[in-house]
Amino acid sequence: MTSVRVNELISVAGQPDAAGFAAFAADGFAGVINARPDGEEPGQPGDAAEKASAAAAGLAYSFVPVKGPEITEADIRAFQRAMMQAKGPVVAHCKSGTRALTLYALGEVLDGRMQPGDVEAFGQNLGFDLAGARRWLEKRAGQAAVVKAFFEPRTCS
Repeated sequence: MTSVRVNELISVAGQPDAAGFAAFAADGFAGVINARPDGEEPGQPGDAAEKASAAAAGLAYSFVPVKGPEITEADIRAFQRAMMQAKGPVVAHCKSGTRALTLYALGEVLDGRMQPGDVEAFGQNLGFDLAGARRWLEKRAGQAAVVKAFFEPRTCS
């Protein structure tokens, strides 16, 4: 299974087969993030099979299923948590690697480590089309801020 190295923390890949998980472990990855919803296409291994393959290879495993046009900020934050919980470099995958890279790039923008205007060039440098990430950011920029009230009973604030 070929993966594309994004940086020292993350690489992205297309759909791995069962043997791909052992190869990821041999390549020094600590975990795998599956960004692909179950049943997306016939013959796809699915969450349960991937979780078992990751465990057999000694890899942490996280399932953050998304469909490109339906990505939410909660999905992006779940992806970031999965990266942190792996305690080492991860390989994130979907069908082609684009959704996985999109989740990573959007998180970088939301956290201020990347400018929105740099997203597409970032993807192109790695061989991916991140136009969907640009559209997501444009849509988000056009939305009004949502302020959520809360009450913390312990401090009455």
